[in-house]
Amino acid sequence: MATASGAFKSREDHRKQIELEEARKAGLAPAEVDEDGKEINPHIPQYMSSAPWYLNAEKPSLKHQRKWKSDPNYTKSWYDRGAKVFQAEKYRKGACQNCGAMTHDAKACMDRPRKIGAKWNNKHIAPDEKIETFELDYDGKRDRWNGYDPANYALVVARYEARDAARSRYVKEEQLKKLEEKNNSENPEEVSDEDIDDDVRVDEAKVDESKQMDFAKVEKRVRTTGGGSTGTVRNLRIREDTAKYLLNLDVNSAYYDPKTRSMREDPLPDADPNEKFYLGDNQYRNSGQAEEFKQLNIHSWEAFDKGQDIHMQAAPSQAELLYKNFKVNKEKLKTQTKDQMLEKYGNAASQDEIPKELLLGQSESQVEYDRAGRIIKGQEVVLPKSKYEEDIYINNHTSVWGSWWKDHQWGYKCCRQTVRNSYCTGTAGIKAAEAATDLMKANIARKEADDELPAPAEEKRMATWGTEVPDDLVLDEKLLAEALKKEDQRKREEKDERKRKYNVKWNDEVTAEDMEAYRMKKVHHDDPMKDFLH
Repeated sequence: MATASGAFKSREDHRKQIELEEARKAGLAPAEVDEDGKEINPHIPQYMSSAPWYLNAEKPSLKHQRKWKSDPNYTKSWYDRGAKVFQAEKYRKGACQNCGAMTHDAKACMDRPRKIGAKWNNKHIAPDEKIETFELDYDGKRDRWNGYDPANYALVVARYEARDAARSRYVKEEQLKKLEEKNNSENPEEVSDEDIDDDVRVDEAKVDESKQMDFAKVEKRVRTTGGGSTGTVRNLRIREDTAKYLLNLDVNSAYYDPKTRSMREDPLPDADPNEKFYLGDNQYRNSGQAEEFKQLNIHSWEAFDKGQDIHMQAAPSQAELLYKNFKVNKEKLKTQTKDQMLEKYGNAASQDEIPKELLLGQSESQVEYDRAGRIIKGQEVVLPKSKYEEDIYINNHTSVWGSWWKDHQWGYKCCRQTVRNSYCTGTAGIKAAEAATDLMKANIARKEADDELPAPAEEKRMATWGTEVPDDLVLDEKLLAEALKKEDQRKREEKDERKRKYNVKWNDEVTAEDMEAYRMKKVHHDDPMKDFLH
């Protein structure tokens, strides 16, 4: 265990050391003793009992686990309150001008301010206080009970005991007064025992618990310091009741978990149910309000998963109200669904009784069958009906949809229309459809017979600026060259206004050559070859 040093040990010495430690743990060998003569617990782990190498411990010890560096200046003593050191007879220089003590000045003096201070009359010189200085540690500076004398608490205990004694005397006196009034009154029935108990009711929380025998009584006190209500509830299980883990001491009986104090199964399954007061935790969880509480939790989780802002622990009242509304709406929906089913299919249970002939399937009619099971005689063949509506005509039709077929299309036989929601046109509609078909065939034949090509359209000559060109328009090459020079000069002036002269002559007349030059010099931004034109 607490070895002195980590010297090398042989395998045999190490084995003996382990056997010795096992014997000490089992109590077969005496415990190891430190240098102070105290026994070392053999169950202390080695990493705690072994001393560090730099301490150079020669004997086993646990001093390295204690606070072995003690402060010599640290003390647990406290200020000596009210102690006096020396009382002078004359005023001393530097002393308090009010009382004459040397340990403080006039500003920090705690005595009554005198009309004439001790400095001027040399009378009633106050003694010097005892000034002490302590070096406290971190906890000592922050200890709010530091310097408190526990003997002072005896005064608090005595005050409360005196109050309880006075209260008990007062209660006894009130009870005696009530009893005397009851004996002296002419009608003793007017004053009952309940009135006496109500008038002198004592707070049972202050009475000794051993004197209270009424365990079924509940007393509450309101207007407490915290603002709430406190009380002593005595309808709990009394100590004489047998604990549930002692009902059946058989090892193979119901398992009791001491950590959670739960016993899920019934400890006495073969006993009389009328004589058992405990049936197991599972019985209580699946009966009474536990099942309803479980359903409430499940509803809260499912509602939260579906996006509702509901939490069972944060807002239990809201969760319970939503669960009640959910149950009401569920019942309404079930009733509504039931009514719809009854309205659609009827209720055979509420109708009149079915005749016995139909119920038993017996009748006087004779039916003959062949070997294949087909009816030969005695009963008309019943045509099977589909689940769809039959023989219902819409939009003035005299036949149903699908009674006519042509060119891979269904239609009505009465008017030969292939649009299902169309209105019936009768025989006139059939004739009009045939005439339209004949006209369409004639047009197709006439188009095929006409093989002549259409005459080519004459292309109109357009001017370069977008208007029609007259037949007699001829552009002069010289005038066009001059117009191109003027257009270049105009563009240079637009780029640099300094080249523009002051005496500018403006001509509003535009010739065909000017328009052609403008068109030729105009930049087409959409033209992909615009960078190669100029």
